[in-house]
Amino acid sequence: MDIHALREDYKKGELRRKDLHDDPFKQFEKWFQQACNAELLEPNAMTLSTVNADGQPFMRTVLLKYFDEKGLVFFTNYESRKAKQIENNHKVSILFTWLPLQRQVHITGTAEKVSTTESLQYFSSRPRGSQLGAWTSQQSSIISSRQLLLMQFEQIKQKFMDGEIPLPDFWGGYRVVPNSFEFWQGCTNRLHDRFLYTHKDDQTWDIHRLAP
Repeated sequence: MDIHALREDYKKGELRRKDLHDDPFKQFEKWFQQACNAELLEPNAMTLSTVNADGQPFMRTVLLKYFDEKGLVFFTNYESRKAKQIENNHKVSILFTWLPLQRQVHITGTAEKVSTTESLQYFSSRPRGSQLGAWTSQQSSIISSRQLLLMQFEQIKQKFMDGEIPLPDFWGGYRVVPNSFEFWQGCTNRLHDRFLYTHKDDQTWDIHRLAP
């Protein structure tokens, strides 16, 4: 398969310093809303990178569920591979790739568990099938077949047939607390616009243009 000729010249727009909000959370909110308005497929999908005890990086796609000035929140099984790696090393990075807009946002920071109350509030809002799925899957463990997984799902379904489904004690949220944001806008001739926000102090951020 010949892929060397696959090429796209980015002409969707440009990014200038005067266009940027001084607060990276406000800038992210603006771009995220534009991604939603463009009706992209799952604009809240983000690549989460963690590192294991041997220094081996791992990446997977998770879904951003909400964000504010405190950070960006996703949910998972606390016994999963990603959770064990976060427990060992809280430093993570996340990447939003909005290719139809020729944009990326790269965020580095630390991951911390949200409160049980916060996890319960989100868990209660999930569809019942997703709640049952959280109880069913021993995430990242080896299983012999999909059929076994479906059998376990049916058993859990019977167990919680009546009433509300409780929050599993092994399931909940993480908040990524950023220490840097990079906003990337594709431009023609590979002369892309990149701006990096880094903490200056608790209230303000330094903003620098990076070479593409």
